Amino acid sequence: MEKNADLVRYKRMTETPVPKLILQLSVPTIISMLVTGIYNMADTFFVGQIPENATQATAAVGIVFPMMAIIQAIGFFYGHGSGNYLSRMLGAGEKQKASEMASTGFVLAALTGICVAVLGNLNISALAKLLASEDVSAQTLRMTEEYGRLILIGAPFMMSQFVINNQLRFQGSAVYAMVGLLAGAVLNMLLDPLLILAMGMGVRGAAIATISGQAASFVILLIGSSKGANIRLNWKNIRINGYYFIQIINGGLPSLFRQGMAAVSTMLLNRAAGIWGGEAAIAGMSIVTRVFMLMSSALIGFGQGYQPVCSFNYGAGLKERVKEGYWFCVKWGTVFLTLLGAAGFVFAPQVIQMFRNDPEVVAVGKVALRCQACVLPLSALIVMSNMMLQSIGKGVKATITASARNGICFIPLILILPNFLGLLGVEITQTAADVLTLAISMPLALSELKKM
Repeated sequence: MEKNADLVRYKRMTETPVPKLILQLSVPTIISMLVTGIYNMADTFFVGQIPENATQATAAVGIVFPMMAIIQAIGFFYGHGSGNYLSRMLGAGEKQKASEMASTGFVLAALTGICVAVLGNLNISALAKLLASEDVSAQTLRMTEEYGRLILIGAPFMMSQFVINNQLRFQGSAVYAMVGLLAGAVLNMLLDPLLILAMGMGVRGAAIATISGQAASFVILLIGSSKGANIRLNWKNIRINGYYFIQIINGGLPSLFRQGMAAVSTMLLNRAAGIWGGEAAIAGMSIVTRVFMLMSSALIGFGQGYQPVCSFNYGAGLKERVKEGYWFCVKWGTVFLTLLGAAGFVFAPQVIQMFRNDPEVVAVGKVALRCQACVLPLSALIVMSNMMLQSIGKGVKATITASARNGICFIPLILILPNFLGLLGVEITQTAADVLTLAISMPLALSELKKM
């Protein structure tokens, strides 16, 4: 019975027409990413409706965001590292190795999450000061600590659910992965208005809603991992050794760099915004960051539908299918983002006002959002190149492309441009970084495509 299920999966992943297969796998992941993007914005939206100190609360949520991004980065490190490997092993017919990697990646993520939760809470005051600029008020700093302390408690659930989610996707079980994320997202969005506004819990309510959603996703995904032909997590399959950890590093390091650099860049962005524009600028740039994540989430979901097609067929030696899928995603991703960017440019002020109707916040946010909208179409080639390189196990090239946007390009720019352009330098830094990242990503991706 199990062999028949494995054969059905193999035939589906290697014989279904590539565009059709990518669409089948990407529809659930696009829905998942869109909903995740919405509920990532939910805290920012609802704390912006607090009757008093809304700007400070919005700033506090934005200040903690880099810490959440680091937690997510570690989860993606173990999830993509183990998921890429197990997908290639399934394509090569090595199911036992795939099973061992699944259990090992999950346990390592859970243990890391517990360590982060404990150490983070012991040092929460120092973390809040590190994340915030020196210009924030004592009240904003207090809210940052309050929100961050609870987010850290949810770190084990957050990391573990990202691992299971990605392992399910790389097995071709995108629907199970979607259901788990959706459940947590819906719970978060239901709890936000109840806890933040109705019960008057402010940023503490926002944090409780977030970690409750993460815990719910974890439980549902854990149940889903034992359904159908999916690999079962089993204590007997745990292999914490050098071989599997190297494979996790090779497949997961690009995600760690991509998400980790995003956290560092957001922290530097918040500090620069605080220096050149105060708490209103922090709030404005925080809103733009969340909106841009939502605008990019559909593209990322599309790419996540391509990743299992890419890694499975690469492992099976069907490299023409890998190339076909890459260009299919780049073409339609660019078309979609061009339309989305045009809408974002036109309606930028109204979008910012939805979150915080403060003239100072809107003035900063609309400029930054319009600049981001102009280069949004470039993200299709940047993101697909990184996902392709990571999925075929080209760890060095994938790490470079993953680090480029928020690290190699962004960090020098955010340290330089504001000194010459002031607040405008803060607002346009990400735009400039996207253009430079495209110049780095294209040659690295094309070199591998030519080898195929």
